[in-house]
Amino acid sequence: MKETTQNNPFEFIIYVADQVCSRNFYATVLNSQPLLDVPGMTEFELSAGCKLGIMPENGIARILQNRLPHPASGNGIPRCELYMLSADAPGLMNRLNEAGATLVSPMADRDWGHSVAYYADPDGHIIAVAREQVR
Repeated sequence: MKETTQNNPFEFIIYVADQVCSRNFYATVLNSQPLLDVPGMTEFELSAGCKLGIMPENGIARILQNRLPHPASGNGIPRCELYMLSADAPGLMNRLNEAGATLVSPMADRDWGHSVAYYADPDGHIIAVAREQVR
């Protein structure tokens, strides 16, 4: 019998320059503590069956064994986006500001029906804070 993705948890892993800095940043932004926090990996639960992993760039570089560029060669370049649809967008934006995120684009109505503000984390990963547009 084939397993479906509904039975398998998802984990999205971002590569970071400083695991401790990113752990503290995301603990503030997500308003939660990590499920796992050991040298080489930090994990936060985003929702049931979905986690955000934080891995140091040098850790994944050892696994890649020079077969791909070192992740640090892309620092400051947006490499992913965490899109967070939130009923409490102002609270989430306040936590991003408190954590030291860089505002990239202020909250504005977007063509796809959400109002979205864009921030960058310490490694340049984009965090989009979205809410349903007020009609």
